[in-house]
Amino acid sequence: MTTDTMITEVVLPGVVEPDGLQLHRRAMPVPARGQALIEVEATGISYAEQQMRRDRYPGQPKFPFVPGYDLVGKVRAVGPGGDESLVGTRVAAVTKTGGWATHALVDTEVLAPVPADLDPAAAETVVVNGVTAWQMLQGANLRAGQSILVHGANGGVGTVLVQLGRHLGLRVIGTAAARHHAALRELGVEPVDYRDPDMAARIRALSPGGVDAVFDPVAGPGVRTSYDLLAPGGKLVVYGNAGALGSARSVVWVFMKLLTRLYTWNALPNGHRAGFYNFWAGQLTARAAFRRRLRTDLGIVLDLLRQGVIVPQIAARYPLSEVTAALVFAETRSRAGKVVLEP
Repeated sequence: MTTDTMITEVVLPGVVEPDGLQLHRRAMPVPARGQALIEVEATGISYAEQQMRRDRYPGQPKFPFVPGYDLVGKVRAVGPGGDESLVGTRVAAVTKTGGWATHALVDTEVLAPVPADLDPAAAETVVVNGVTAWQMLQGANLRAGQSILVHGANGGVGTVLVQLGRHLGLRVIGTAAARHHAALRELGVEPVDYRDPDMAARIRALSPGGVDAVFDPVAGPGVRTSYDLLAPGGKLVVYGNAGALGSARSVVWVFMKLLTRLYTWNALPNGHRAGFYNFWAGQLTARAAFRRRLRTDLGIVLDLLRQGVIVPQIAARYPLSEVTAALVFAETRSRAGKVVLEP
């Protein structure tokens, strides 16, 4: 077969170190009805893939599989009966898996158009991260002038979340390692060192009455501190379970313990609210509505990116062939933003 009839994809064969990822070549797939073949221009490394390689991500597929939570690329073909006008257009999609490849099959229902003047890597930074940040802020029902605390403000979601927060007129306090503080200040964030043993006291000094919302991707032992930092009527939004990586318990056990804690706190008569943001909520029970909302929200954040409201935070760019080095770099968290793979 010629190069034009082959694709390259990254396969995660099991629980491996980054150097255990495998590059596979196979025949170019053909889109079925309702699908499009996307030539991937940019895909990203998120915390989800870092958990998946350790078999610590809830609901991940059985090994082996191709990781890649989202992608940006051009439509090269559509399945029988599909809209031929899509061919040649640039689109974005949340895939959960399958994005780490030169080409991917994606349901046309989840494709969102990407403005032609946007850099694909820049657009990639706001696909799953931008939708996550936008939906969490909308769900928190905040008003201009209120304050939020963003843990991991230098991360892929965090850097979008703080920019959207500032756009909505919110005061933003963000935790991160000290080396990220200068970059966060440029985004309008008041940074606090998450390694400081007096972190909570420093946050209280900045906002003595508490903060109106806390966004916590870790859900480890510090989740109690997040809750205690809320102002009256404040809301804690947990949107990740990174703390599970350090636990010997099963992921399900850790997650159920977290949910039990959040529901218990909601029963307390202090006016606080606590909840877990699930990106995939509604996918099984209201699939059509879920996909409509996903396309709508993705369109909103892509437009905000085009307008310059969101400045893309690209930590590094790597070709697909250097995925091992890219994953190692991503897991060091040495630079703010998202690591992008460019097949």
